[in-house]
Amino acid sequence: MRIEIWSDVVCPWCYIGKRRLEKALEMARAASDLPADEIEIVWRSFQLDPAAPAEPTQTVAEWLGAKYGGGPEAGKQMVDQVEAVAAEEGLLFRHHASLRVNTMDAHRVLHLALETGGPELQGRLKEALLSAYFVETENVADHVTLTRIATEAGLDEVAVKEVLTSAVYADAVEADVREAAALGATGVPFYVIDRKYGVAGAQPAEAFAQVLERAWSDSHPAVEIVGSDDANACGPDGCAI
Repeated sequence: MRIEIWSDVVCPWCYIGKRRLEKALEMARAASDLPADEIEIVWRSFQLDPAAPAEPTQTVAEWLGAKYGGGPEAGKQMVDQVEAVAAEEGLLFRHHASLRVNTMDAHRVLHLALETGGPELQGRLKEALLSAYFVETENVADHVTLTRIATEAGLDEVAVKEVLTSAVYADAVEADVREAAALGATGVPFYVIDRKYGVAGAQPAEAFAQVLERAWSDSHPAVEIVGSDDANACGPDGCAI
């Protein structure tokens, strides 16, 4: 089973959705024969705010208050709401201090992780970036910070620096964004399972589990047994003659 997830590293619902999906996978494994080693999760790029600066000048709360009106206090109230939901999933956000930053370079490094280490390495880096942004309130656009986070996740430092000092993988990020639109995504997180089922938003774990079980059943249909007479067959105790 292949699960592709379009998301941004500064999207709070993407981190919440990640936790809900993880719970759903546990539920699906408990309810069916869904094996952990046959599930591949690939993270696709999406930029919620491509105009965000590489050098931050505002916190997210300040930016939200300016964009939607009401000033910093209104922005803080919006952040409070999502922090409360995150806490229900065991995530202790410090989103009030999160910076409004551009995520193109973070996505490019995620593509490097996928190419050089596969979905497992990319998944470690994705979790590290989300945690750095929402929990540690780090600047995930800063190249020194990105390099440290990536190398701690297991990427080669030289390769990371080569990506960050070039435009490598920029076309891959843009291709992911175009593909999301082609698939009908209007926001993130957006999940595609085996290129057959699409799930929009950070759905409850129970809803995710139902889709996962259905997708697994579709790809591993049970064999229909025709006839019930096993008299003319050999079994563990030998053959009846």
